[in-house]
Amino acid sequence: MITSITDQIRFQTADLPPKAESIRTEVRDFLELELSKISPVKRSHSWEAYDPDFSAKLGEKGFIGMTLPTKYGGHGKTFLERYVVVEECLVAGAPTAFHWVADRQSGQLLVKYGTEEQKKEIIPKITAGKACFAIGMSEPNSGSDLASLRCKAEKTSNGWLINGTKIWTSNAHRADYMIALFRTDPDLNKKHGGLSQFLIDLKAANGITPRPIKNLAGGENFNEVSFVDVEIPEESLIGPEGNGWKQCTEELALERSGPERYLSCFYLLRKLIANLKKDCDPSVKARLGKQIASAITLRNMSLSIAAQLEDGQSPTLPASIVKDLGCQFEQELPGLAQELCELEPTMEGIGNEYQQVLGNLIQVAPSFSLRGGTPEIMRGIIAKGIGIR
Repeated sequence: MITSITDQIRFQTADLPPKAESIRTEVRDFLELELSKISPVKRSHSWEAYDPDFSAKLGEKGFIGMTLPTKYGGHGKTFLERYVVVEECLVAGAPTAFHWVADRQSGQLLVKYGTEEQKKEIIPKITAGKACFAIGMSEPNSGSDLASLRCKAEKTSNGWLINGTKIWTSNAHRADYMIALFRTDPDLNKKHGGLSQFLIDLKAANGITPRPIKNLAGGENFNEVSFVDVEIPEESLIGPEGNGWKQCTEELALERSGPERYLSCFYLLRKLIANLKKDCDPSVKARLGKQIASAITLRNMSLSIAAQLEDGQSPTLPASIVKDLGCQFEQELPGLAQELCELEPTMEGIGNEYQQVLGNLIQVAPSFSLRGGTPEIMRGIIAKGIGIR
């Protein structure tokens, strides 16, 4: 049993190669210039901040679609080179929401399972930072049991007819495309085997209604999306019919393991350290040191998964561990920052910069549990993976 667990949970040391590190200075210079006029509180929104113009500029610099094939307009770089760009954007608080999903997972999925026409038409848009994607997985009545979803896609003479509702779908009200999981076999006993993925053009299809869900800070990133008799072409199917669960699982390995799983609040940590620099007793330094050590550990784990992805592996179980531990780290940080600095959090436009950044992240951090799967689901996957469930 121990050997089996060790084989499944591997976090071997992975160092960034010189060609990856060489990109860092270029990215920092670009971000310093482009973000110079963006306020700290806006930066604290990080990868949930939506700015199509910034994404287009990032694409023009060659920093989007880095791991996608040059044949389709990508740059043929490694996952570790992309890691540096993502890391720098998060630490700087860059507004990356417009291109985030497309760059992280949708492009990869289309390259592996999409049709040649889909690749030629859409991948160049992704690499240019001009295509916004949403992920259609969760449903209102399925809880966290994704495999029990009931949104259905039925074959017609012209393609597919889809009906149902998705929820917690980030940026669906703004996105150009959605890659969504639907039940193509009505037999619920088949569960995993009856699911398929579809590429949906949200601008072209009729019968799609996104309803933004407002969070505590007033933001509207999550959505509930209804599909009522939506007709989509036959070629909207991604990969073989019934292969959706396998594809979705591979996609989640990309979604759950990146630096965004521990750096969403990092801009606050930087502000906290700056505020405490002149007056910091040993006990406070010790607590800050523990937090920084946790961040370093999570980075090493995340880098290890990036190296595994580069080797063509699909490290779903280790990615779930990074997601769970990273979420705990991120959600604890705002409370720690308030305690150590003894400043009250405020709403945007009230108080100093630190208070506004703190106030924003205290409000939005609870939602981090929803992104990529709840802690309960992550721990269930981990327990099953190591054989104790």
